[in-house]
Amino acid sequence: MASASASASISLSFSSSLIPSPLLQDRNKSISAIKHRDYHASVFGVVRCAFASPARRKSTSSSSSSSSSSSSAVGKKKLWKQGEFPGTSEAFMEGRSRKTPIKNIKKKLDRKNNAKAWANTAAEALSDLVLKKQWLQALEVFEMLREQPFYQPKEGTYMKLLVLLGKSGQPLRAQQLFDTMVEEGCEPTAELYTALLASYCRSNLIDEAFSILNQMKTLPCCQPDVFTYSTLLKVCVDASRFEQVESLYEEMDERSITPNTVTQNIVLSGYGKAGKFDQMEKVLSGMLESTSSKPDVWTMNTILSLFGNKGHIEIMEKWYEKFRNFGIEPETRTFNILIGAYGKKRMYDKMSSVMEFMRKLQFPWTTSTYNNVIEAFSDVGDAKNMEYTFDQMRAEGMRADTKTFCCLIRGYANAGLFHKVVSSVQLAGKLEIPENTSFYNAVISACAKAEDLIEMEKVFNRMKDKQCQPDSTTYSIMVEAYKKEGMNDKIYDLEQERQRMVDDGPKGDEAFSMESVVNV
Repeated sequence: MASASASASISLSFSSSLIPSPLLQDRNKSISAIKHRDYHASVFGVVRCAFASPARRKSTSSSSSSSSSSSSAVGKKKLWKQGEFPGTSEAFMEGRSRKTPIKNIKKKLDRKNNAKAWANTAAEALSDLVLKKQWLQALEVFEMLREQPFYQPKEGTYMKLLVLLGKSGQPLRAQQLFDTMVEEGCEPTAELYTALLASYCRSNLIDEAFSILNQMKTLPCCQPDVFTYSTLLKVCVDASRFEQVESLYEEMDERSITPNTVTQNIVLSGYGKAGKFDQMEKVLSGMLESTSSKPDVWTMNTILSLFGNKGHIEIMEKWYEKFRNFGIEPETRTFNILIGAYGKKRMYDKMSSVMEFMRKLQFPWTTSTYNNVIEAFSDVGDAKNMEYTFDQMRAEGMRADTKTFCCLIRGYANAGLFHKVVSSVQLAGKLEIPENTSFYNAVISACAKAEDLIEMEKVFNRMKDKQCQPDSTTYSIMVEAYKKEGMNDKIYDLEQERQRMVDDGPKGDEAFSMESVVNV
């Protein structure tokens, strides 16, 4: 039976493609044979389709179509109507071939997610650098983020960087950042302009700060407010430009901007530092009578700090009692001011009493508290008590800052312990303490006291390499060191270098005169 089927299959597969021979003489016999063949072909085809695998349906169909088309006279391609045959059209297959494979889509999504994760990590690093006041590294990370197409800096990011650059004495970089922000389509605000203005003020570039003020006046959405004027008032009083202080007050009155307590405290402090006690008393009296700028704890701290820094301990104590009677409660900073004042006058008993009083009232000792105590011992070169205070500070988990290490370096230098100056600088680097102008000035001063002018010059060069701007104190220390050794050529080189820096652009501290230092 199997052999019969096989022979039928073989004869069917070949005979379906053969043309009947004209040599056959019996026409009826031929017709009968053809009918018999067609019957077997139809039966075999049905059976084959029923048992064929799905993968072979396409080949069977195409084979059947091919067989039909070859047997037909016109060789026309069969066109299936919609819904007639559940096959796959050529157009559909072409469309499928153009589709992106799922694995490629997954790769793209993974790359995008990895990029976003990197951006989040970089943004966190940027925030951390801003908190650590490491402005140069912060700018580098910010530039890396800006190169990413999906990163859009926000106003808050620009604000943080502008404030950081201002506090770091980098007004020109702050201006460049501000210009970049505007070019990229971020709309400036009065707050951003004020931050830029403050960066110039912190570098004592008063004319440039007033230029920003005039620019703000021309912009309807960036009009100066009380914070803008307060910033300008502070730099004017610090520079003893009291005529401009009066001019700013008049301008505020014309614009219906009422000075607040912060504004008055700034002017109050400026008059006091300049020794203009009559004007200071006038401002204070106006605050006591005012409803919008009543004295607060900041007013109290300003007055106490003023007399404490001048060494007028009795007057400071009397004002403390007056403010307490006025109903103003002291805060941690108030007690820190008292500690600092007593420490400078070497009144260690009163200094200790204030610290004990803070503990009793559950006021926390802060970094400033410890800094004031360390500074008190540093000024007299008491390395033993200075170290003890520093060790206690670290034991309580209090983080040291730049001022802490400035005091330590000065204290060791005053005590003649220059090897400990080196170890303090190394520890500051290990703790990632921000190295600002005051820090380098302390190290340069220590080198000068050790009469190590070579090391002093190395520190000075490192200072410039770190984009840390020298100020009048820096030049004064170095000039005095060179004068002791009679190195007039070095003094001349310093003057030439300072002049080049001034010519390259406003860097702050332009009022410093080298000749005035040399001729002292």
